[in-house]
Amino acid sequence: MPRTEFVIADLKTDADLRDVMNAIQDLPCIEHSEVALDTGAAVIEHTAMLDEGDIRAAVEAAGYRVVD
Repeated sequence: MPRTEFVIADLKTDADLRDVMNAIQDLPCIEHSEVALDTGAAVIEHTAMLDEGDIRAAVEAAGYRVVD
């Protein structure tokens, strides 16, 4: 199962975390996701029908910046 990892910038509150998690979980084919509020580190397990670009686009559409 593919696993995508990246860092999300500017997460400051539980509401920010909720927004990002909802954006990720609303995508099809997400098996498991974790995002750390303190570091912004995101780990997402998904099927091969979804790629990192799709996940990054969803996070950015929610108003957050993905950094490498």
